[in-house]
Amino acid sequence: MSRSAHPAGPRHADVLPEGHYSAPPADLNTLDPKVWSQTVTRDGDGVATVGGIDVKTLAEQYGTPAYVLDEADFRARARAWRTAFGHDADVFYAGKAFLSRAIVRWLHEEGLNLDVCSGGELATALSAGMPADRIAFHGNNKSTEEITRAIENGVGRIVLDSFQEIVRVAHIARELGKRQRVQIRITVGVEAHTHEFIATAHEDQKFGIPLAGGQAAEAVRRALQLDSLEVIGIHSHIGSQIFDMSGFEVAAHRVVGLLKDIRDEHGVELPEIDLGGGLGIAYTSDDDPREPHEIAKALTEIVSRECDAAKLRTPRISVEPGRAIVGPTAFTLYEVGTIKPLDGLRTYVSVDGGMSDNIRTALYDAEYSVALVSRTSDAEPVLARVVGKHCESGDIVVKDAFLPADLAPGDLIAVPATGAYCRSMASNYNHVLRPPVVAVADGESRVIVRRETEEDLLRLDVG
Repeated sequence: MSRSAHPAGPRHADVLPEGHYSAPPADLNTLDPKVWSQTVTRDGDGVATVGGIDVKTLAEQYGTPAYVLDEADFRARARAWRTAFGHDADVFYAGKAFLSRAIVRWLHEEGLNLDVCSGGELATALSAGMPADRIAFHGNNKSTEEITRAIENGVGRIVLDSFQEIVRVAHIARELGKRQRVQIRITVGVEAHTHEFIATAHEDQKFGIPLAGGQAAEAVRRALQLDSLEVIGIHSHIGSQIFDMSGFEVAAHRVVGLLKDIRDEHGVELPEIDLGGGLGIAYTSDDDPREPHEIAKALTEIVSRECDAAKLRTPRISVEPGRAIVGPTAFTLYEVGTIKPLDGLRTYVSVDGGMSDNIRTALYDAEYSVALVSRTSDAEPVLARVVGKHCESGDIVVKDAFLPADLAPGDLIAVPATGAYCRSMASNYNHVLRPPVVAVADGESRVIVRRETEEDLLRLDVG
């Protein structure tokens, strides 16, 4: 079949169905730098390149689908956060966004700390040489074994998430003859303007100890009485994919109010405040994230202003960007398979991956961009839905986007801004193999997480 032989579906904005899309872009061949990593461009033949390597070469060498991670972009973003906050604050990379031993080494080299929220993430961090005192351990249900391992290895802080955990961590630390540095995670009643499932500061959720009703104050009261705990600060996290700083302003006001109450009751000024992460990135051209230096300036001014009003010394600030660092640094490379135009609706473009390598669209109703990257095209745009190969009607990668009408099986398309959560949340649904993570830099590429094989799947099946 020729590239233009199939019917194209709807083409003009005035006859398109309702959906989550803007008008067709003026040029489908332009790769918006807002949503692609910094080294992505097109070569003279119109093929997209990253780190000096074209995507056709990457597809031939590593297969598709594949997560392609721009190492130079990752390092640059990590440095930008470190530089923005300076030496008087701490930047903890949120490992849940994406973690591998290569990532840990890059973070260490760029001067960032790391937060983990499971025994597996802790094991990855320690195995790759991250100093334990630069690790924070999160989680709402840490096991006895996880806590013991964290304390034995000397993690810099454990973030306490419940009254039971205060007792559990204190007991284990005492049994080990240690005094463990801890922060207490509180919920401040600020709900970020984001998807319900990732808004984490309102009281009706599993994380933290509510500020309302004096519960957070009681948690601090109990922790301060335990000799095996050193309470170093308060932790607050108000949500994810946040662009508006006003939520942080309200949260900081309430956290500082708690710090003032602690000082007045106990004569102690806690030295640290962790405002969490959750800063948004650009998934589409409509998103407008702030730069790290703008975020650092805003958060520092907010905390300083609130502390001045409360007559408190300004505590050391910590932040936890994860998505904001790794999210924009990677794209997922797919090969186009079946193309199915539905007259008057849209064209369904099936790729060789799907919800097993990106569950966020199905789980969060997330929006993504997509582009033809193995060539350029002068064909008119058609409304498309990029879907996967799974036996699931919700197996959607990009809900609504415009792709060229001459798109054909065998073309390579790429979905940018998939560095965060896509590989971390990947699955083997339908026994599909999880893709590799390929790092590129300075004209060289290497696998940092290999592609799964059928042998991997069968090795776990002891039946």
